Amino acid sequence: MRGALWDWAYAWSVMPDLMRGFALTVQLTLISAALALSLGFVWSVVRLAGVPLLSPLAWFAAEFFRGTPFLIQLYVVFYVLPNYGIAFSPDATGVLVLGVYGAARSVELYRAGLESLPQGQWEACLALNLPLSYVWRRAVIPQVAPVVLPMLGNLVIVMFKDSAVLSTITVLELVSRARDAGLASFRFLEPLTLAGLLYWAVSYAAARGVRRLEARGGHR
Repeated sequence: MRGALWDWAYAWSVMPDLMRGFALTVQLTLISAALALSLGFVWSVVRLAGVPLLSPLAWFAAEFFRGTPFLIQLYVVFYVLPNYGIAFSPDATGVLVLGVYGAARSVELYRAGLESLPQGQWEACLALNLPLSYVWRRAVIPQVAPVVLPMLGNLVIVMFKDSAVLSTITVLELVSRARDAGLASFRFLEPLTLAGLLYWAVSYAAARGVRRLEARGGHR
């Protein structure tokens, strides 16, 4: 019954719309995560390379984007930049801002992994005059990956949940669909609960995967 605390018929009726929002949420998260992990790696290498001007600039950019609220960054790109001729669609804005914000947070994770390598290994590789690509492929990445991957996995989970903020710029992701369903029927319990359960299910499954990855890396 519509007057009951929980209306199963209504809950099932909004599920198709919620699943469309859920699919968009996952898609935007994966694209943003790919941008964050790749940009963050480049960012961290430049930051640690000690290149004059470029490395301090990379340090400042990472600190700035990590130290300012994600919501403000989102609003600036979506509402302020169009006044200066720079405009993106809601989905593109969400991917760009979430990706850059995630990249700034991943810089410290990559730094921790890279600095975990003994300094002697870097010096030995330089002394042997090994190609840089070979050093990264054979020496650096195999040792850094077990340290960094679980932390990066947790970052992607956080980005998945942070994507709910994209509803504030009209992205039709999961929270936006749940809110619209509630506004249309004046029943928010079912759509918001179902949306929360979808977030929880994915986050829980992903967290278990990250823990397995961490345990596997710890046994190496």
